Amino acid sequence: MRQAGAAGNFPAAPVCAVPLQSAKNGVRLLSLFTNRYQEFRPAQGVPVRITRGAPRFKLPYPLAHSVRELAPRGDYFDKPRPEFTAAYRADLDHLGSQTVAELLRAIADASGDHRLVLLCFEDLADPAQWCHRRIFAAWWKDTTGDDVRELGPLSDQYEQGTLM
Repeated sequence: MRQAGAAGNFPAAPVCAVPLQSAKNGVRLLSLFTNRYQEFRPAQGVPVRITRGAPRFKLPYPLAHSVRELAPRGDYFDKPRPEFTAAYRADLDHLGSQTVAELLRAIADASGDHRLVLLCFEDLADPAQWCHRRIFAAWWKDTTGDDVRELGPLSDQYEQGTLM
C-alpha cells in the first residue's frame, strides 16, 4: 500500500472505513476522501463527481462516476455560508447516511476499488474558499463517526470545521 506523502498525498490506509455488506464478497470497506478536480491523481482512488456540472476543462483522467444527490441545489449558491451549510446538511439528513453509503458502494463495486475521492472545484489553499465537499465530510463524520480526509496540497494541515 502507498504511504501518504507530500509528492502524491496517497492514502496510506482507509480513513473512512464503513463496513458494507456485499452478497458476493461478505463485508467490504468504503474509504472516502475529498479533493478538487485539478489536484486529483488516479493513484488516489476512484474520482467521483459531486458537483452540479462536470468540469468544462480537460481532465487528465477519466471521470466515469457521479453522485448528483451530493451536489448542492443551485439556489444555495446565493446564500451566505451559514445558510448554505444548514440547507445542504438538511438535504443530506433527508437523504440519510445509509442511502449515501449505498450510492457510493455501487460505485466502489463497479470500479473494484473501495477508495472513492469526492471531487468539486474549490481550491482550499485559498483561505477565502470553502466548499460543499468539506461540509459533506463534516456531515459524514457527524452521522457515521468516520473521517473523510482532504487530499491535495493541504492534506496534512487542512481541517474545515462544521458550522452546525
